[in-house]
Amino acid sequence: MLISELQERIQNAKTLDFGTILGDSIELFKKTWLQGFLLQLFNLVIALPFIIVLYIPLIGVMIANAENGYDHSETWSTLFAGMSIIYILFVIAGIFVLGAVQVALNAAFFRIMKKLDHNEHTTTNDFFYFLKGKYLSKAFVLMIVTILISIPAMILCYIPFIYVIVPFSYFAFFFAFNPELSVGDIVKVSFGLGNKKWLLTFGLLIVASLLSQIVGLLLCGVGVFFTAAFVYHPTYLIYKEVIGFEESNTDEEPQKIENL
Repeated sequence: MLISELQERIQNAKTLDFGTILGDSIELFKKTWLQGFLLQLFNLVIALPFIIVLYIPLIGVMIANAENGYDHSETWSTLFAGMSIIYILFVIAGIFVLGAVQVALNAAFFRIMKKLDHNEHTTTNDFFYFLKGKYLSKAFVLMIVTILISIPAMILCYIPFIYVIVPFSYFAFFFAFNPELSVGDIVKVSFGLGNKKWLLTFGLLIVASLLSQIVGLLLCGVGVFFTAAFVYHPTYLIYKEVIGFEESNTDEEPQKIENL
């Protein structure tokens, strides 16, 4: 879809009802909860090796302190002073790579949501649709742009950061359904839709986050893995009502290996 057409649809967006979007989100979640759980599982599995490598030095210090008593605070000072530039660069690079992979997985999940919303067939392989060079590099740049915008927004007393949360929430949606757009165009239309539906989106994000956390905690804590993805559903429905979809967005499916 051309950016001019996207901007026109945003400009002519109809009024949406808070209660209707929330109710439709709950109904859609009934179709997507399993895929939402798989999304959290994939994110955890991908992040786990990096977390283990990151904490190996800290675990070593904890073991040393356990053997010698917990009053050896200089051990921690020695650890942080001795961290090499290579290790620090590894941590920073790992954060960027993980962030890009998560953007790609989220975008793939939104495509899956669209398919389930339209009663289309999905497979586990759909989650890896954007884990390709041409898409992953764009996801990487999107994540860098998010960080570059977030840093000054947080420095300015966090109030601007609260504002940009809403446009940020649309980055992966425009990327998922319009992967041919440049990063600059994705940012532009995301801020356009975020500005147009800021209050509605922000309110739904807050309510959806609270509902997912409360229900997840009521399910003995582990339920959060099943309910966490609910927060994406209101934003998806706003995108659907304002922008809509083109059939070509989901025509090309990756090779199917396993039915969900």
